[in-house]
Amino acid sequence: MTTIAARMQAVRSRIDAAARTAGRSPQDIRLIAVSKTFAPAVIVQAHAAGQTAFGENYLQEAIGKIAAFSDLDLIRHVARGRQDIEQRQGDVRPSAGVRQRDVDAALGEAAEQAHGSASSVARAGVPRSGASSPEGPLLLPLEWHFIGPIQSNKTRQIAELFHWAHAIDRLKIAERLSSSRPAGLPPLQICIQINVSGEASKSGMRPEEALALAQAITALKGVQLRGLMAIPEPTPDIGLQRARFRQIRELKDEIVSCGIALDTLSMGMSDDLEAAIAEGATLVRVGRAIFGERPLSPA
Repeated sequence: MTTIAARMQAVRSRIDAAARTAGRSPQDIRLIAVSKTFAPAVIVQAHAAGQTAFGENYLQEAIGKIAAFSDLDLIRHVARGRQDIEQRQGDVRPSAGVRQRDVDAALGEAAEQAHGSASSVARAGVPRSGASSPEGPLLLPLEWHFIGPIQSNKTRQIAELFHWAHAIDRLKIAERLSSSRPAGLPPLQICIQINVSGEASKSGMRPEEALALAQAITALKGVQLRGLMAIPEPTPDIGLQRARFRQIRELKDEIVSCGIALDTLSMGMSDDLEAAIAEGATLVRVGRAIFGERPLSPA
């Protein structure tokens, strides 16, 4: 088992334990592996361990990764073995933001892990897309989550490339995402970011403004409001962690009581996912506990 696979297993065990302690089903909590600043090769390793949802917040870096995986159709070929992948290497054209050595590393990792993918996926309980073959299973494609602050000039590319956007904090951004979402794609799934700690350095809106924004977003086409997202200030105080996450849950319940259907709480990271799950998190965003300490600059 690779280091990343072992870390993935450890994080899933934490999620399962936290859910059961809270009287919840682990199946109600999805893990977003935050792969920002890491090379494509580590995404291949995490995917081989059953992970499909990945979080990015540096747009140019993410564009390169998404294009590389799309261009190479890497995930659907990960289980076909070294020969198939090597035959395609002659057609590799690295996309913007992705270095050739990263693509080569990703291909090498894919080939090495292809024959071990089936058991990893089965242990993780991840559904498979398509029938299995003698070389291994056909794994699910990746799901990309943009989890960082969104500037107006980035909305078109985010709307075109991502499945989720977690950090909506003003109507203008939601409107631009809505108008930029290609007609052939399903609605972009979005969350409103709440600055629950009131930190000047944090993105997000004040809790008392969330209902009005939620009401406005529901009228937009091309996007679907799913819930709330928060990044409270880091603290080792479990009671304070839970209090902050409880505020977000109660705010979601308040918005739901006004007739707006929400089903998502995107909250909890490497150091506080247990507290977030105890207060109702449905998406947890974990990076360091899976991939280790981040490089100083994007991959």
